Amino acid sequence: MMYDVVLLAAGKGKRMGANQNKMLLILQGSPILIHSLHLFEQDPACKGIILVIHPDEQMIMEELLRQHKVKKIKAIVHGGNERQDSVYNGLQAVTEDIVLIHDGARPFVTGEIVSTLVNVSRQTGAAIPAVPVKDTIKKVLHHQVQQTIERSSLWSVQTPQAFRVSVIQTAHEKAREYGWMGTDDASLLEYLDVQVDIVESDYDNIKITTPEDLYFAEAILKKRESLS
Repeated sequence: MMYDVVLLAAGKGKRMGANQNKMLLILQGSPILIHSLHLFEQDPACKGIILVIHPDEQMIMEELLRQHKVKKIKAIVHGGNERQDSVYNGLQAVTEDIVLIHDGARPFVTGEIVSTLVNVSRQTGAAIPAVPVKDTIKKVLHHQVQQTIERSSLWSVQTPQAFRVSVIQTAHEKAREYGWMGTDDASLLEYLDVQVDIVESDYDNIKITTPEDLYFAEAILKKRESLS
């Protein structure tokens, strides 16, 4: 089953504390963005990549794609004020029936997970990767514990999130109409009572957000090298 991917690379990554887009930080010789693009560039089922960027970085991104011979870019789209706006802009360039929406700061998703997401979303309309929460979770107010949350039903959600294009476009249009803001794309479907299926992912599919995450990212790359 063919798909397009909307890959978000427009964020400034303030928590990283860098003076540049964190997608341009180097991880084992290549920018994080290139690591994130690699899987989709190599996957025969991926028909096109819609890259969402900050307008100020158009020339930088185009040069980066040229240097690393990225061929599957279907469109380069400018992001909006919020992540949700950026996704909406990216969706306008999708032409396949299935779309994956992925954070460029997650460079370690596997082909197996992507394939499962595509297949499940084709059948049900929406599929998202997640892993069971491992830690004890407590609800806290003013630094005081209010409640310990029962853990067995809690999952930590990742990207890419996969959808039939008609389903996610409708959700985004409704969100714009009614002013809904979701923490991820799947949450917009929850407003519409649309079923979202979980695909169990793995804990390596981290989002690189803080400087400490770079150490974990290096460790994941070294582990994969030792297994290859």
